[in-house]
This record gives sequence, C-alpha cells and structure tokens, in this order.
Amino acid sequence: MKNNLSVKIILWIAGLILLTGLPHVIGIYYTNMVVAFAIFSVFALSLNMLLGFTGLLSFGHAMFFGMGGYGTALALTHIPGLAVIPAVGIGAATAVLLALILSPLVVRVSGTAFAMLHLAFGQLLFVVALKLYKITGGEDGIGNFPMPGLFTESLSTSPVHFYYLAMIILGLCVWLMWFVTKTPFGQIQVGIRDNARRIDYLGYQVPQTKAVVYVLSAFFAGIAGSLYGLSHNLVSAEGSLGLWMSFYPIIATMIGGVGSFFGPILGVAVFQGIDELILRYTESTELVMGVILILVVMFLPAGLMGFISSLMLRLKSRSCKNQS
Repeated sequence: MKNNLSVKIILWIAGLILLTGLPHVIGIYYTNMVVAFAIFSVFALSLNMLLGFTGLLSFGHAMFFGMGGYGTALALTHIPGLAVIPAVGIGAATAVLLALILSPLVVRVSGTAFAMLHLAFGQLLFVVALKLYKITGGEDGIGNFPMPGLFTESLSTSPVHFYYLAMIILGLCVWLMWFVTKTPFGQIQVGIRDNARRIDYLGYQVPQTKAVVYVLSAFFAGIAGSLYGLSHNLVSAEGSLGLWMSFYPIIATMIGGVGSFFGPILGVAVFQGIDELILRYTESTELVMGVILILVVMFLPAGLMGFISSLMLRLKSRSCKNQS
C-alpha cells in the first residue's frame, strides 16, 4: 500500500516538473497546442458531466463556451485595468447566469427533447451574437481587446506566462470535476443516468440535482471558453458558438469513452492529433472526423477507454488461467 502511494507521489512530481519545463523544451508553437489541448479537454469534460455521468446529451453546449469567451472579452474591453483572474471569473459567471436562466426549463426534459432543445437554444444564441454587432462585433467578433499582465508583461507578449496561468486554472478545473465524481453527489448523478425513477423513489430531487449538474457543467465550459478567447485574443460567433463547436466535445467524448472520466481527455488528444495530420493534406476535417465517429460507434461503442478496459480484463483473465 505504501509502495503504491510513493509511486503515485513520484509520478505526480514528475508530471509537474514535465509541465513546468515543457514550454522551454518544445517551443511556442507546440506550447500553444498543449494549451489548446487542455482547454478542449476541460470543455469535453464539462459536457461529460451531463452526458457521461447524468445521461443528458446536449447539442448546444457551445453556448456556455461562447458565453464565457464573450463575457471575458467584453469585460476586458469595457473595464479598464481589469486583472486576468477576475476577467476569467466574469466569463464563467456569464455562462452560469445563462445556465440559471435555462435550467428551470431544460431539467424537466431528457433524451431527445433535451438534446434538440439545446440545439435550438444554441442556434438562437449564435444568431443573436451575429445580429448584435454593436456589442458582439457580429461576424468579426471581438478582437484585440486589452490583455492584462500576469506579472509585469502582458499575456499577449508572454505566451509562457499564459501557458502557466492556463494550466493552473485548467488543472484545478479537472481536479474539481474528478472530485465531484467521487462524492455521494457524483453517485446520485450516475443513479439518475441509470434509473431516474429509482432515484426519485429514494427521495432525491431529480430536477434539482440535474440543475446543479447543469450549472456546474456550464461553469467549467465558461472557464474553457474564456481561456480560449484569451489565447486567441479573439471571440467570434463562428469560432465559439458555431454548431461544429457544440459537436466537438460530443465527438471527443464518444471517441474516448462516454462515462469514463479520462475518456474525453483521450478523445481530445486523438481528435487534435488527427486534425493536425489531416490539415497537412486536406481541409475536409469535418468529413474525416465524421467517418471516424461512424467507425467508433460501429466497432468501439464504449470508446477507446472501454476498449482498453476490456483488453486489460482479457489479459488478466488469461494470466489467472495460466497461473491456475
């Protein structure tokens, strides 16, 4: 037991040292890729709180991602001297406010109705962002907004500082989402996913529980969207609220494994790697990823994490047979 604990501590320390020294080894381009990977991992994990652990599929999750970006961009544009942490907090609060407005309606439905309702709300918000061009910049979006400094330099001129800031915030988000799954509240989530009627019979308030999960999911998606806007110094309707942005975390979660906590992270890694490879030969990224999703649904319905788990069980069973 002590040996396992010491091994875990050593691995955590080694991982922290690796992440700390990474920007100085791989360069700015790949550092930005790591930041993008971390941002979309948190975005996919926030969707997995709904889909994987509560059984609620949303086709409009990008609206919280986009609201986080717009909230931060507008705050930095109109509040002189605003620091970066409060700016990210305003973006997350904007996403939470939208979730609080929608939750009384959406938590009372599930299945196809929940998915299609979010598709409608997501497209409505997309059109609103295009029409309110005096506020949102329309198709051009909000760009070149003031970038606060972390220490002495502006984040726009110091990508390494932004890397450290983003990794700390996103790492904390990942830990908090993982912690929720290990609490009794996380077990209630899984119970709602598997049998909502039984959870209601046991005395738990299913709609209220869904509302809490919904707001938490929006909060983490808003943080991811806020950091995404800061990383590009641009927030646009197509780039943050578009339909493809809503399907990105769904595809990543299904590739990695729905219901597995680390599945969406693996899915984002595969998605990002394939995307980088495809762009060297063609711009038809959506077509190729659609084919990959079809193959995953047909041959790996439990995703890559499910395949790895089943493979490990087979290897263990074979080793047990050989020992007996």
